[in-house]
Amino acid sequence: MNITLPGKAAGIMASQREQAEKQRARLDVEARSWYRISNAADPDEAEVMLYDEIGGWFGSTADELIAELRQVSAPRMRVRVNSPGGSVFEGIAIANALRSHPASVTVQVDGIAASIASVIAMAGDRIEMAPNTMMMIHDASGLAMGNAADMEEMAELLDVISDNIADAYAARAGGTRDDWRARMRSESWYLPEDAVDAGLADEAVEFPKSGKSVPAPVEEPEPEMRQQFDLAAYGYTGPRGATDEPVENPPAPGGSASHPEVQPTLTISLADLLDEEAIARLRAAVHPPAADPETPAVPETPTVTDTAGPDAEPEPPADPWAAAVARLAQPQADPWATAVARFTSNTASSSAATEAA
Repeated sequence: MNITLPGKAAGIMASQREQAEKQRARLDVEARSWYRISNAADPDEAEVMLYDEIGGWFGSTADELIAELRQVSAPRMRVRVNSPGGSVFEGIAIANALRSHPASVTVQVDGIAASIASVIAMAGDRIEMAPNTMMMIHDASGLAMGNAADMEEMAELLDVISDNIADAYAARAGGTRDDWRARMRSESWYLPEDAVDAGLADEAVEFPKSGKSVPAPVEEPEPEMRQQFDLAAYGYTGPRGATDEPVENPPAPGGSASHPEVQPTLTISLADLLDEEAIARLRAAVHPPAADPETPAVPETPTVTDTAGPDAEPEPPADPWAAAVARLAQPQADPWATAVARFTSNTASSSAATEAA
């Protein structure tokens, strides 16, 4: 809260208007408006916004705001405050204009109501603190220039103005002047709930988003973590019991028994997997060469009689394909290992030892 040199208040207030006009003309800019009056969404409620310093050298003075307040005919008025304070006397004039207005005045603190802006807030019939806002109160301060007597006069005037401000808080929240002067000297800050507890506000309001509802989360089933292969593409139709008979033309997915769906087949060429020598051996095993009539026949190996008894189960017939492949799987003798074996065998070592003896 700022004041000017005592004894010259009237001249200084008049010079503020003149200084503001000169400054605007020099900077070639429009006046910075620290308030705005508009119609709210409700036609029966006017909206006044105090969103800057109160008064000041570069903006409008209180008389312009008060002149516009007289034109408000709505039965309700909402004053929205976001101000760090400013001129003490202009703030008091605005507060008294709100008190004397016939409309029901609701002061809504949108950001901060500090210094003389908190005194303006006390003029509302109802005071609301929006979420996360603050209110601050402190002693008046000012500038003075002159001799010692002027300084003493300024100190006395600052005490009188601070007492006057303390009376405004006491009239609204209760308590005594001395109680509020003690809080003002320590520069007290209030959050919404603290302001309500101290009596400086009526309610710490919340602003729910009307018309917007958050839908409840839809519970989706958990995804199947185990994936299964479709073996029908390879002709697999499921397990079959020991007594099940094979089914001719089994119905495939998407087909029927009478019109089976053609299934893809997997063909593997052994010629692409084996070398030429292995292929020659495989062909010789599957298709042995014809017997030469001049070559004597090799006697057949006698058949071993099964002596396991009549109750023993017969052995399954040999698989020609398995027998042919088994030959390829037999390890082949290494010529180098055969040649070296005679030098590393135990017999050769014993003979060499005998000859040496």
